[in-house]
Amino acid sequence: MKKKPSRLVVALIVIAVGGGALYIWSQSRRVETVQEIAAPPPIPPLASVEPATPDPADAAKSLEPVEPAIKFPLEATEAATPTPAPDKALPELAGSDPFVDKELQGLFQRKDFVTWVIPASFVRHVVATVDNLGRAQAPKAVWPVHPTPGRFTTTPIANGEAISADNSARYSPFVSFVESVDSRKAVAVYVRLYPLFQQAYVELGFPKRYFNDRLVAIIDQLLATPKPVGELAVSLLEVKGPIPSLQPWVRYEFIDPELKALSSGQKIMLRMGPQNQRRLESKLTDLRKELVKASQRGPGKDVPGN
Repeated sequence: MKKKPSRLVVALIVIAVGGGALYIWSQSRRVETVQEIAAPPPIPPLASVEPATPDPADAAKSLEPVEPAIKFPLEATEAATPTPAPDKALPELAGSDPFVDKELQGLFQRKDFVTWVIPASFVRHVVATVDNLGRAQAPKAVWPVHPTPGRFTTTPIANGEAISADNSARYSPFVSFVESVDSRKAVAVYVRLYPLFQQAYVELGFPKRYFNDRLVAIIDQLLATPKPVGELAVSLLEVKGPIPSLQPWVRYEFIDPELKALSSGQKIMLRMGPQNQRRLESKLTDLRKELVKASQRGPGKDVPGN
C-alpha cells in the first residue's frame, strides 16, 4: 500500500510552483515597464503634404553655364547661335588668306594696302588685337597692320619726363590711312566675312562669346579714353638683367596711377596725342554707327552697298 505524501512535501511543491509563476510574471512585467520607459512618446500626426516632383529638365538646366545674350547680331548668324557655322561661300579659316586679301584690296588704295596691311592671317590677327586692346597688353606680333615707324620720344619736365608733343607726328600717317577707309564699305566686308571672324574668336578661346559684341565693347572703351590736360608724365620701367634692352623706348609707362591702369588700347590713344585722338574718335564713332545698323537689319537681309 502506497504511502501518501506528507503534508510538508505538498506544501513545498505548492510554494515552489507559486514562486516560479510569481517570478515569471514579475520578469514579464519588468520588461514591459522598461519598454514603456524607453519608448518615445507618440508623435501627433501632421497634415499630409505631397512633395513636389523635381523636373529632370530643370535640374539639367541648372548645371549648364549661362551664355551671354548676343547684343549685336549680324546677318551671317542665327539669332540664337553664339558660334555660327561658316557660310558655305566662304573658305575655311585656315585657307582664307587669298579670299580675304581680295576683299580687303577693294577697301584700300594699293599704296596704303602695301604700306600698312599685313595680309597673312589677317582675320586671326584682327580678332586677337581687338581682344588685346581691352587688356593690359596688345603684342605687336599679332597686329594686322605694321607699326608706325620711328621711336617713341619724350621731353624733360621738372620732375622727370613727359611724352613729347612731336611724338604725335609719328601717328598722323596711320590716322590718315584709317580715315581714308569708307566706314560703310568696311563694315559690309566685315559682315560678309563675319563667320571667319567668329571662328577665329572661338579658336582664341571664347566658344560661348560673340566677337561682334566684343568689337563694339572695345570701340566704346576706346571712345571713353580720358582726355587729360597738360603734359603726360612718363617714366622708364627699369629692367634688371645682364642683357641690355635694345628698345628702351618701348618700356615707358604713365606715372599717373589712373592712366597706368587703362587698357592697352586707351594708352595707345593717349600716346597718339590729343589731335590724333580726336580724329580717331570721330572715325570710331562712325564705324560703331555702321556696325549697329548692320546688326539691326536682322538675319538674312543684305547689307546695302554690296
